[in-house]
Amino acid sequence: MTDLSPNTPQMNDDCFAPIDPEALFAQSRSTHAARILILYGSLRERSFSRFAAEEAARILTRLGAEVRIFDPRDLPQPDSCDADHPKVAELRDLVTWSEGMVWSSPERHGAMTGIMKSQIDWIPLSLGGVRPTQGKTLAVMQVCGGSQSFNTVNQLRILGRWMRLLTIPNQSSVARAWDEFDDAGRMKPSPYYNRIVDVMEELVKFTLLTRDLKDHLTDRYSERVESHAALSARVNQTKAVD
Repeated sequence: MTDLSPNTPQMNDDCFAPIDPEALFAQSRSTHAARILILYGSLRERSFSRFAAEEAARILTRLGAEVRIFDPRDLPQPDSCDADHPKVAELRDLVTWSEGMVWSSPERHGAMTGIMKSQIDWIPLSLGGVRPTQGKTLAVMQVCGGSQSFNTVNQLRILGRWMRLLTIPNQSSVARAWDEFDDAGRMKPSPYYNRIVDVMEELVKFTLLTRDLKDHLTDRYSERVESHAALSARVNQTKAVD
């Protein structure tokens, strides 16, 4: 029978941290409104991904969140200019400000739009020694021109994981979006609208639950090993100079 006793000679015991259940409950909780940033993926005047994003914003506001929506017009293509471009700086400042995000994209040719991907590509994994997305929450939504699809939300989930975001389980996919919004851009009552309410409720709950714990939740053994090795190298180098 295979020996499954906790014999782990590969592990650096100085960097190993047993799970402390008490650490999963914040000693002090933030009292400000949850800060949510919304990104959408279309520049069309009658953009259904923007309409869905605006409905999400209304729901989030009613749930007590502080909401900001980024306008992607005039955002340059990634790598076409420096990061000090005003629209890039605006996007990055909003990401840093936020505690959670909503990504709302149309599905085009079976995938998210280039507008959506460009915004995400301008968000760095690290910014001035700070990881602006790590441990924050994310909800994903898509609108479809035809039958319901999940290609785009699935892609957005992959990107969310890559950006080290806590992507909530629920999601929204609106089929035949052109028939779900009125002439003023407001969403009609429907199960699709109800699902967006579900998603926003879940996002606010997960944001409030995790925002004071994100540093603890994303504290990784592998990174502690790297930090320990770097510290040891600096100490040894100092000793050699002395």
